[in-house]
Amino acid sequence: MALSSLHPECEYIFQLEKEELHCLQYIAAQDNRSQEGCRPFWDAVVCWPHAVIGDTVHRGCPAVFSLFRNNTGSVSRNCTSGGWSMPFPPYHIACSVDDDIPETEESYFATVKLIYTIGYSISLVVLAVAVLILLLLRRLRCARNFIHIQLFITFILKSVSVFIKDASLFSSDDTNHCTLSTFTCKASVVFCHYCVMANFFWLLVEALYLNSLLLSSFYHSRRCLWCFSLLGW
Repeated sequence: MALSSLHPECEYIFQLEKEELHCLQYIAAQDNRSQEGCRPFWDAVVCWPHAVIGDTVHRGCPAVFSLFRNNTGSVSRNCTSGGWSMPFPPYHIACSVDDDIPETEESYFATVKLIYTIGYSISLVVLAVAVLILLLLRRLRCARNFIHIQLFITFILKSVSVFIKDASLFSSDDTNHCTLSTFTCKASVVFCHYCVMANFFWLLVEALYLNSLLLSSFYHSRRCLWCFSLLGW
């Protein structure tokens, strides 16, 4: 019941790890017994018991495969003088489970990542140019543009945080995101969330500043700008 709230792929990994532990305990208990025939082993999917040469061992599809498709298939191995044979039929056929991500789905995610990477890159460059212009031209230095600059910086930081998060979380296709828990991973996600929240708060500051322009002359005070800065960051 505790695993039911997990993503199916993560539940699949955790249940396999649990079954692997039980299998290794079984193998350790069999070490003191006769070594004749085929020794028990874990093939990353099913635990195969000790068998005598000439035997054919049948094992049902792991219960964890039912997370993806309801099946009642079985896999077999022959115990030969040279050891265990290859499983027949293969797991992906016997248990009706695809062992790879469909090419269309993989291509879709790659395309989405490419699109938002290009979008964030263009946004970052344009905003950086805008900030430089506002900082270099004295005529544009005023309270209103001070707030605009801060808002632009939050957009820049949000773009940078997305690049950092992608670099830390998707640096390798073999990364196990169900058990990944490193300082770099946590720090990149926290930084990304902070940049998103800062961006929303500076949008709020923009609204409050415009409201203050309409209601009073409070915006002339430097203390007002410091309060806005503290609120935004």
